[in-house]
Amino acid sequence: MKRSSGISRSARLAGNRRYALFVTVVTLALTSASVATADDGPGPFGVTTVTEATKEGARVGALFGAAHVTSLAGGHHCTASVVHSAGRNLIVSAAHCLDGDPGDVFVPGYRDGMAPYGVWKIEKRFMPDGWSKGQAEDSDIGFATLVEVSGKEIEDVVGANGFATGMATGATAVTVTGYPSATDQPISCTNKPTQHSGTQQRIDCPGFTGGTSGSPWVNGDQQVVGVIGGHEQGGLTPDISYSVVFGKEASELYKDATADP
Repeated sequence: MKRSSGISRSARLAGNRRYALFVTVVTLALTSASVATADDGPGPFGVTTVTEATKEGARVGALFGAAHVTSLAGGHHCTASVVHSAGRNLIVSAAHCLDGDPGDVFVPGYRDGMAPYGVWKIEKRFMPDGWSKGQAEDSDIGFATLVEVSGKEIEDVVGANGFATGMATGATAVTVTGYPSATDQPISCTNKPTQHSGTQQRIDCPGFTGGTSGSPWVNGDQQVVGVIGGHEQGGLTPDISYSVVFGKEASELYKDATADP
């Protein structure tokens, strides 16, 4: 598993090496004249860059364990994003990111050790039965509600993307945004997903190392249609990432999470 950041020294050193490789890949990609624009969308595709700081981009954030709340820099272990709900308090991530520290917090728009939109405590988590009963890779998606801050819900502060199920894999390009554990800035890449199996999809984007589990795959209609996770808990190399195909199980889980008072 490469997507949740490791805690050992060797894992951190490996992550740093992978991030150094990512910087090299980005530099080469941005200077290469061979990068083509896709016929059906904006290009270049398959190029990873540091994400621009915008309020819309702040719908994506980093997940931190309770031990790192007072000192955020370098402490994030996964990625999550805000999706619309009636309660205006919902995030989506990979199940293996949410199935851990009960004191986890979400920091939308996290950058350089700062929390420009506040630190939000996780209140309740929702995982599919397939994950809860056996950590099935086809069930690696989860939701969590957040405790309000200063009388406001998270969606009131940063807005939210939609959440869509039943979408055909590769029907449109998606933008993946996540937080590698070796850096305190998010990265983004746009490409068209392809089918890995009937229940898993994949995307080719360089530099998505440990910490990027839970990164949302957002289509042109601002809908989350995937999150890094699933097969190999997201993938074993930085250049290929996986997601569960959002079908009936994801749809029912979303209904449960949004129906919760």
